[in-house]
Amino acid sequence: MALDRTSAPTRMPWHGVIVATSLPFGPDLAVDHGAYGDNVAWLAEQGLHGVAPNGSLGEYQTLTYEERDRVVETAVANAPEGFTVMPGVGAYGAIEARRHALFAKDAGCQAVMCLPPNAYRADDRAVLEHYAMVASAGLPVTAYNNPIDTKVDLRPELLAKLHAEGFIVGVKEFSGDVRRCYAINELAPGLDLIVGTDDTLLEVGVAGAKGWVAGYPQVFPRACLDLYNASLAGDLGTALPLYRQLHSVLRWDSRTEFVQAIKLGQDLIGRTGGGCRPPRQTLDPETEAVVRSATQALIDAGVN
Repeated sequence: MALDRTSAPTRMPWHGVIVATSLPFGPDLAVDHGAYGDNVAWLAEQGLHGVAPNGSLGEYQTLTYEERDRVVETAVANAPEGFTVMPGVGAYGAIEARRHALFAKDAGCQAVMCLPPNAYRADDRAVLEHYAMVASAGLPVTAYNNPIDTKVDLRPELLAKLHAEGFIVGVKEFSGDVRRCYAINELAPGLDLIVGTDDTLLEVGVAGAKGWVAGYPQVFPRACLDLYNASLAGDLGTALPLYRQLHSVLRWDSRTEFVQAIKLGQDLIGRTGGGCRPPRQTLDPETEAVVRSATQALIDAGVN
């Protein structure tokens, strides 16, 4: 049953469980828009709050501009009223990122998620200009801090500057360092903290998160939604046993094989995950066996 969002009119578009969607491809590795649209609609039916297409899980680095645009259009076309579409606009430079943000606005999206410039190890001035240009497109911007992959660290003090300038409304925190959450809250109390790694949901949730840009809710949507709600409410009696149960799969969201692992989970529950575009390869047999076993054990236990 879909979530009744009429009871929560104050939810900002970047709040709640926003699913970082994977992208299905056909045998020829062309984007399967029919399957993707079905997945978006199904996530809305499960009571989740939105989707974030064209992120790392959506293999945005392998997509052309035209493909990224059509993915956004497909998400919007399959999103019911009140269901957020917050595409990733990550790019090497600010001109490209702003271009994607402008398209998102014209397509009817409610917000965008933006990595720092990732062509090189940018300094603070370059980061500030980057987000200024993206914000000028006119949509709310959630920053995405992933220093592991981008080599640009959105430190709490830099996030505070970005927020003070009005360039960002929230941050998807993917550093894995939960201590940063408290520093962000202290330095920029109006900046919304968003969980970025599935396997730190509980820790970041109790630290004051307002949202979760999440991978595994597209495999176990209702269990993940229950875990999110309990974590933000500080209901450890509900959250902790569920977190321990799910952690065998949630940890894959922070590993190199996260896209393949989550797509395998989708396939196991009867959704369309499928293969990846190069350079991503299929899981090696040993890794696949571990992921498959952990996922199937939860399915067999009735987790959904």
